[in-house]
Amino acid sequence: MIETGLQDKVVIVTGAAAGIGQATAKGFAQEGCRVASWDLRDGEPTDSGLFRKVNVTDAAQVEAAVEEVMARWGAVHVLVNNAGIIRDGQLIKYKGGALAGMMSDEQFDSIIGVNLKGVFVCTRAVAPRMIQSGGGVILNASSVVGLYGNFGQTNYVASKAGVIGMTKVWARELGKFHIRVNAVAPGFIATDMTKGMPDKILASMIGHTPVGRIGQPEDIANAYVWLASDAASFISGTVLSVDGGSVTGT
Repeated sequence: MIETGLQDKVVIVTGAAAGIGQATAKGFAQEGCRVASWDLRDGEPTDSGLFRKVNVTDAAQVEAAVEEVMARWGAVHVLVNNAGIIRDGQLIKYKGGALAGMMSDEQFDSIIGVNLKGVFVCTRAVAPRMIQSGGGVILNASSVVGLYGNFGQTNYVASKAGVIGMTKVWARELGKFHIRVNAVAPGFIATDMTKGMPDKILASMIGHTPVGRIGQPEDIANAYVWLASDAASFISGTVLSVDGGSVTGT
């Protein structure tokens, strides 16, 4: 059995009210961690943890939430930047030879705000505390579409590609302070975002996944826990795709 070294570590998970974030918070709690779960929606704390409503794009809210964690537990050892939203749409739509629509500024800015700036704001607040504590692990939610693109997702792809870029920069900048920074790129995962999809689309996505199933939130949670553990102590600046082989199956 591999020793994770996570017992009693303090972990912050953003977007933790449901789906991947909730599974991740539970996964760390099962390893004996003290988990601070953040989300804009209502949620429940893990055992011996806390839950707070936090807007990750609001620097003042994030700073106050980090201070609460520090006051309660005295350190932050792991940050999982999981919070994210989706607002799909084509850059432009043409119908009958005429422009029929386009992605709005609001569609673009809202995704960049949460998915990219939110990662920046939370990491900027937590990194100094990690340095003071002697190190830590920062894990960022990207996506396979951030690596390979996807039709109708200019804003989402831009945000997830940006997360990969920041991950690599921070791995270089923060490594000397014993802080590891990695990203996880989920594939097609069963979350609230996919529940409303037509059966035909779901079947098509599964058909393009070589392992033959849709991913579960726990699949991503397990990747986060492993990357935070001592078993991954020499891994930094990487992007771990957790996609059932879907990239090779498209």
